[in-house]
Amino acid sequence: MPENTDPLKVLIIIGDATETVDTLYPHLRLQEEGYVPVVAAPEKRLYQMVCHEVKPGWTITKEWEGYTIDADIAFSDVDETEYASIFFSGGRAPEYIRDDPDLIRITQQFFDTGKPIACVCHGVEIPARADRVRGRRMATVPKCQFDLEVCGGIFVNEPCVIDGNLVSGRTWHDHGHYIRPWIEMLKEVESASRPQMKSA
Repeated sequence: MPENTDPLKVLIIIGDATETVDTLYPHLRLQEEGYVPVVAAPEKRLYQMVCHEVKPGWTITKEWEGYTIDADIAFSDVDETEYASIFFSGGRAPEYIRDDPDLIRITQQFFDTGKPIACVCHGVEIPARADRVRGRRMATVPKCQFDLEVCGGIFVNEPCVIDGNLVSGRTWHDHGHYIRPWIEMLKEVESASRPQMKSA
């Protein structure tokens, strides 16, 4: 990346029914570190987030309304070269947005250029649809193991899986494990893009 003093911008991929904690936790962590989170979605508008949890005694995920969040930019308007990293949030959204041609383009560019990538829960459905998980080790919610493996990925049932520039976790319960390595990757990118201080 060229030398720059502007804060790094990071894409957070969402849609309607994106998981609340999966989205807000990385959003706030990026702000804490001085980066600029940019929420990208099919359209630039307000989106309804949800809370997902498998309740004791349940065999399926229970869903209820979470907070709302504004998308800063539509997928069609994203210039991938302006962003240092990307985060794929979970929830039901990935299933419905993964066929978006602009999202596929964005996803492929981040994988092909080796930029830091983070993914949690159902977020795996997006890079899987974009044909970018082949041979990659990833964590995801167990119910998405098939989605990952049928597209050539390798399922790892751990709270943090690092495969090169790709960091992943299973659900929001893992945020405390996999977010830090992702932030550390961003710091490395930031350090490489900043002018080095000259010694006297």
